[in-house]
Amino acid sequence: MKITKIEVRAVAPPADQFTWSDDLPNQYATNTVVRVLTDDGKEGVGGVWNATSYGFERYTAEAIRHLAPVLIGKDPLNREQIGHDIRPRVFPVPPQALAALDIALWDLTGKAAGLPLYQLLGGARDRIASYASTPLYDSVEEYVDRVEVFRAEGYRAVKFHTWCIPESDLKLARAIRKRFPGSDIAFMLDAENNYVQADAIRVARELEDLGFLWFEAPLPDYDLEGYRAITRATTIPVLPSGNWIQDLHFFSEALRTGCWRSTRTDVAMMGGITRAQKAIALTEAAGINCEIMSWGYSLVAAANLHLMLAHNNCTFFEQSVPYEAYGYGMKDVIRTGSDGMVHAPRAPGLGLEVDWPMMDRATIHRIDVGS
Repeated sequence: MKITKIEVRAVAPPADQFTWSDDLPNQYATNTVVRVLTDDGKEGVGGVWNATSYGFERYTAEAIRHLAPVLIGKDPLNREQIGHDIRPRVFPVPPQALAALDIALWDLTGKAAGLPLYQLLGGARDRIASYASTPLYDSVEEYVDRVEVFRAEGYRAVKFHTWCIPESDLKLARAIRKRFPGSDIAFMLDAENNYVQADAIRVARELEDLGFLWFEAPLPDYDLEGYRAITRATTIPVLPSGNWIQDLHFFSEALRTGCWRSTRTDVAMMGGITRAQKAIALTEAAGINCEIMSWGYSLVAAANLHLMLAHNNCTFFEQSVPYEAYGYGMKDVIRTGSDGMVHAPRAPGLGLEVDWPMMDRATIHRIDVGS
């Protein structure tokens, strides 16, 4: 089996826009979709999403333009060799570009084997609890109302993307705990790397007192000393955003020096399923959980879902809400059930089918390599 053609699409779905911090405008969410075709008629599909402030982006697709020729003529099952051949050397390469190709190769591998990816990757379970991951809402009252809806829909956990302003965020956390004092639904707060260390410690301690499940991204991920200080000062699990540490050696150093009580990454930011598997293994060896991101369009969400189903040290699937925007161009989507769980796709590979005519209608940039 040899790779003969690679198609790359930058897709700009006609959907509502959201933000996750008071200092960010509404974000444009581009879906970069890769299709790998072989000489025996097989295909693999991968996708990543990227958020930008003032328009849809094409740079992930353009980065793949300079990687895709390396894959032509290669056996798609040799993922480690292909990953070595396209690794960044002289200048950095966007990890999403590497990831889109790697996800497509894994999808093809699953289809060739006739197995869903989570089984190929380890098959620890076939379902996982889900949390509703919110955008920024206008008011505390709107957050409270939305939690009522999420709980009625079956969610047993909610993560708040907030204003990322300490006093505003604490006002929300207090109101949420006052309205929902029981243990039937868990809460997390994500500060999008926006605090300074003193504020982060203060907020972490109050979230600990309020019984929040975890505190995410108070500082930039690479501020390892700052994370160590927060972790020493509190008992609430403090997680990085997962967006900035893209090197396994740096990831390992953060683990070794006790920066976090749980790690966070995903297939897009770590450069693919192949490398994200290694990050989870390092985390498991350290005896802590790895909370995988899964925000975004269906293809990258599915890749992350399969990854967490393959291991026992991931506790939640992150369901982007409102989720309708992220199912564009797909015949199959991932949804949280009324039991608060997300179940594994049953079809081989990623287990999702693309609606190519719909995807093409929203394509703003296309690159074809090979024939």
